Amino acid sequence: MSSEIPGFGPDQGAARGVNAAPATPPATAPAVGAAPEAAHLKQAMDGFVHEIKSFRADVIGNLKQQDERLTMMDRKFTTKSSRPLLAQGDAGEGLHLKAFDAYLRSGDDDALRGIMLEGKGMTTTVNSEGGYLVDPQTSERIQGVLYAAASVRAIASVVQVEAGSFDVLVDHGDVGSGWATESTAVTETGTGAIDRISIRLHELSAMPKASQRLLEDSAFDVEGWLAERIAQKFARAEAAAFISGDGADKPRGILDHEILPEGSEVWGQLGYVATGTAGDFDAVNPADAVVDLVYALDAGYRANAGFVMNSKTAGAVRKMKDGDGRFLWSDGLAAGEPARLMGYPVLIAEDMPDIAAGAHAIAFGDFQAGYTIAERPDLRVLRDPFSAKPHVLFYATKRVGGDVTDFKAIKLLKFAVS
Repeated sequence: MSSEIPGFGPDQGAARGVNAAPATPPATAPAVGAAPEAAHLKQAMDGFVHEIKSFRADVIGNLKQQDERLTMMDRKFTTKSSRPLLAQGDAGEGLHLKAFDAYLRSGDDDALRGIMLEGKGMTTTVNSEGGYLVDPQTSERIQGVLYAAASVRAIASVVQVEAGSFDVLVDHGDVGSGWATESTAVTETGTGAIDRISIRLHELSAMPKASQRLLEDSAFDVEGWLAERIAQKFARAEAAAFISGDGADKPRGILDHEILPEGSEVWGQLGYVATGTAGDFDAVNPADAVVDLVYALDAGYRANAGFVMNSKTAGAVRKMKDGDGRFLWSDGLAAGEPARLMGYPVLIAEDMPDIAAGAHAIAFGDFQAGYTIAERPDLRVLRDPFSAKPHVLFYATKRVGGDVTDFKAIKLLKFAVS
């Protein structure tokens, strides 16, 4: 647009600007000149108004064309930072959930990439590592199922790390001490012993599949279905590994360590108490073995201790009575509260072995101190529509590890003579 109003020369500055007073013809000017000057002024104003209207029309046209090119998801991205949060769906997690839903249903990852480019504070795309991070809401649903499952995870120490391993420093010694008087020389005392236990993280995977027609059904809750299937698979695999995993490409379980009679074990070994009968409790005093197991654990660990056994073993234990005929087993008084044996909570973990000759079917200890689970907080999903046509595969992965970190905190009951 011209910087000067058409029809005006540089010498007519009095006609420029909003605040400029209209030019008054000099008193000595001839009257015939007033009409041409007024005509020039009207022509200039008409040209100025015409240019303003043309500019406004061009702006509105460009905005309409741009708006037509934007998708609904793009429109939410561009206006996200300039408007207040009106609903939970407007939050970054809501955008991520919608974008993740589009990726699961159709493989459209443009919205996921858009969230990353718009800087939503979430690392969404990890294509170089294979797949995309699961949206936070789905991930929390999966974690909720894992924690609620009958697994050592429910009572162990769980830490989240970003590295490929997690090191635990354990001080299992004690600093020496001695008595001294004012006049005697102070002798050097012994020092504590510190061990380092390194827990490697291993990749746990699941690969559920669904038909493309089912994914195209808008009534199908694809996130809920995916969370449930992955959680079930992960929960079963984790629970088994935390009990008996051999540490090769999986967590190392409690029962994979060397187990020796109580009192003869050293650091790196677990101690056990025998029932006195091969493959069963003692016929005369069956509860004595349970009492011995409880008091084989140091008093410092008993305050936060609990039992771990499977359902078949629990069925045999809950029949036990003390000398006065009272059951050692008591059910939880409130919903969700665990059953108790001799006052200590019981976790029913089906991966514990059944009662059999030489089996370590019951564990007792402070698992918060005795067993540590390390995991990466993220969960990745890779969509594969090609390998199982007409179905779509979802390859989900997470990284988790576990191991015993305090061997004094856990004791086992062995169904053997000695």
